[in-house]
Amino acid sequence: MKIATVLRNDDYTREVEQALKEKLHAANSPFTFVKGPSEQPDMVLSIGGDGTLLEAVHQYGIEPSYVGIHTGHLGFYADWRPEELDEFVERLMNDEPLIAEYPTVQCRISTRDGKQYEKWALNEMVLRNANLSTLVSCVYINGDELETFRGDGLIVSSPSGSTAYNKAVDGAIVHPSIEAIQLSEIASINNQAYRTINSSLVLPKHHEVELIVMNPEIMIGLDREQAVWRDVCSIRCRVGPDKVKFARYKRLTFWGRVRNSFISG
Repeated sequence: MKIATVLRNDDYTREVEQALKEKLHAANSPFTFVKGPSEQPDMVLSIGGDGTLLEAVHQYGIEPSYVGIHTGHLGFYADWRPEELDEFVERLMNDEPLIAEYPTVQCRISTRDGKQYEKWALNEMVLRNANLSTLVSCVYINGDELETFRGDGLIVSSPSGSTAYNKAVDGAIVHPSIEAIQLSEIASINNQAYRTINSSLVLPKHHEVELIVMNPEIMIGLDREQAVWRDVCSIRCRVGPDKVKFARYKRLTFWGRVRNSFISG
């Protein structure tokens, strides 16, 4: 099996990676480490936090499976702590993992000159006005107009991303076994002149949300990456055709992760 590592950029994380490699070498493991994204691994070890895991997923794509080792605060995607490396190596050598598949968000961005760009996210797509003033966007679901949104921004999240930015704006937490996307508003304007639904919407796999953009410059965030886009006319989002695979060597449920991340001390 070929393994790649993606690290958070700090000395402690690099020390954890070195310790892991030494333990695997001492165990005479059959695993080899690839040297970069030009070589496709079977498994990717993300050592850092959830941001590191998102970076790893966009670096290596949907083909490999992923394992997270967190070197900071408890990560939602990560199963292992540095002090558990001996147990992790033992399970990696001897156990077959449970493969958990997480849905993604597929986005098609269309510009006024007729170009289209296919993008995807494991957590979410975030839409804001580029200069952080009011975003104006017409919202359509399956071709039917829902509202004209005015406010700070809009989030289209996956089930796993429902525990991220979406949760911070009081969106629902959705189990990854439910193939859905969620549309949530960020600080919408609701007064006598303007009204929005002002509630998160969970849309099933066969539904599509289209955002007709009125602002000439917008900021689009896709997981950790963000960029200013000009002359975007629409963004169409739906459940992506592919899922990201996580190799689970621990039997920790999704709701256990929710508890560990947000409730347990």
